[in-house]
Amino acid sequence: MNDLSALDAFSSLQTDQGRALLAELRDYDPAQELAIATRLRREHPAELVSAALTQARLRQRAAAKFGAQDAQRMFFTPNGVEQATRSSVAAYRAGRFAALGVRSVADLCSGIGGDALALARAGISVLAVDRDPLTAAVARANARALGLADLIEVRCADVTEIDTTAYDAVFVDPARRGGRGRIFDPEAYSPPLSWAIQAARTRPHAALKIAPGIPHEAVPEDAEAEWISDGGDVKEAVLWFGARPGAISATLLPGPRSLTGAGLPDPAVRTVGRFLYEPDGAVIRAHLVADVAAELGGGLIDETIAYVTADELRPTAYATAYEITDELPFNVKKLKALLREREVGVLTVKKRGSAVEPEELRRKVKPQGRNAATVFLTRVAGAPTMLVGRPA
Repeated sequence: MNDLSALDAFSSLQTDQGRALLAELRDYDPAQELAIATRLRREHPAELVSAALTQARLRQRAAAKFGAQDAQRMFFTPNGVEQATRSSVAAYRAGRFAALGVRSVADLCSGIGGDALALARAGISVLAVDRDPLTAAVARANARALGLADLIEVRCADVTEIDTTAYDAVFVDPARRGGRGRIFDPEAYSPPLSWAIQAARTRPHAALKIAPGIPHEAVPEDAEAEWISDGGDVKEAVLWFGARPGAISATLLPGPRSLTGAGLPDPAVRTVGRFLYEPDGAVIRAHLVADVAAELGGGLIDETIAYVTADELRPTAYATAYEITDELPFNVKKLKALLREREVGVLTVKKRGSAVEPEELRRKVKPQGRNAATVFLTRVAGAPTMLVGRPA
């Protein structure tokens, strides 16, 4: 389907007939799609039915990011669902902007409007800009659908040609995917990161969404770099301008709970203690494992492995604690015998610094029994090791 026909198909969903059809598909069951399509095509044009079914599928996928209530009112494109900011992350960022006193934001590369909607809900007026006509039309429809059209102006344009001087802040979310998948070179983003940084420096405040894997040396000295996880999964990194230049932080959602680095040296390597702590992914990406180790009074099990070990159990929001019961050199037969002895039937396998795949190990040890355990495939002081334990 070319861009024009895709835009026409989307426009057909904005008619009374299209909205009624979408309402009928609210509880759509993908397993019944053929029967549903056949029935609906007796009463509606085939193109409209096809567009509505596509939208129903996208709404179901989007529920994980936007929540079922909003997703059932919003409109999506396949790329829009994939690339949009999760609503919890967008709401957190909008809250940071509001706390800085920002009242207007130019949202450049706005996509289907995920961040613009969160900003508007925080009481911030937004100019949302995207160069794709269909994407801009979807963003405009989403602003209307959620009752935020008075705060969101959507413009279809090239972001590099937008005058942002009338806005308190800019937010830039460059495209980080191309025809071959993810783009890892920041200068290959669209627009390039260097352009986004220049745009950020023109306003009192700015935030640039970047890939979590960005090298720390690519972070400008006048920016704060923040890594964000939600429910334990790292979602993105953000460069903030105009707030805390030079700061490195990790934010965990829900919460939020934020840890700012103190510039500590790497923790010492020590023997495995009673407890093992697995830092959150945002903490690891932000290189703040040393800060968590200092909080826990612990050290590393290996200088290259982001596991912290300690003798005491201390509460922390930034790592998950496990009580270690056994430390074994890597040996599948010994592990199988130990698990059989402990009657372990529910086995969680975690790995860091090991080439063995968890499913492969699970097949070999064939856990059976009424108990549960966690095994860590890792290195201790350079040696391949298996640590067995349970959540503390």
